Amino acid sequence: MFLRELGMTPGRYVEQIRVEAARVLLETSDAPLDVIARESGLSSTETLRRCFTREVGVTPHAYRQRFRTTGVGQPAVAPS
Repeated sequence: MFLRELGMTPGRYVEQIRVEAARVLLETSDAPLDVIARESGLSSTETLRRCFTREVGVTPHAYRQRFRTTGVGQPAVAPS
């Protein structure tokens, strides 16, 4: 039923969601790739690299270099 309704398997859907989470972390943090892999639900940097490249078409490192935000226009955060 999942495949019929969404056009993909449950596993593929979960992978897409995890890659999207990794994409956001790559754009908004300086966390190392092993941390991003763990926080996005992927088991290792190798799994992150394979899944990310399959979904996005570039490696996580290349994506981060191209799309990382500069912080310009970001709301200021008061120091703790």
